[in-house]
Amino acid sequence: MRIEAYTQVQKLYETKKTLKTQAKNQVSASDQLQISGMGRDFHIAKQAVAGSADIREDVAASIKAKISSGSYEVSTESFADKLMQKFEEMR
Repeated sequence: MRIEAYTQVQKLYETKKTLKTQAKNQVSASDQLQISGMGRDFHIAKQAVAGSADIREDVAASIKAKISSGSYEVSTESFADKLMQKFEEMR
């Protein structure tokens, strides 16, 4: 077995590897990013939602007060109607 032939082959592979990594590292100066109008609108809406509160304190405070005092009642007929309405919307 000839050792010098192995080192010559190894040198060939090393030069190809360096050329490939150099090509990957080069970045084109002409790359650009363009965002559509819908994308901008979506971003603005996302920021508005992120800035708002998750809980509507004015509504939640009155319900909490009714629950604490024991005067909060749920109409079973109204609840059943709304539940069926949501079920029909999902179909």
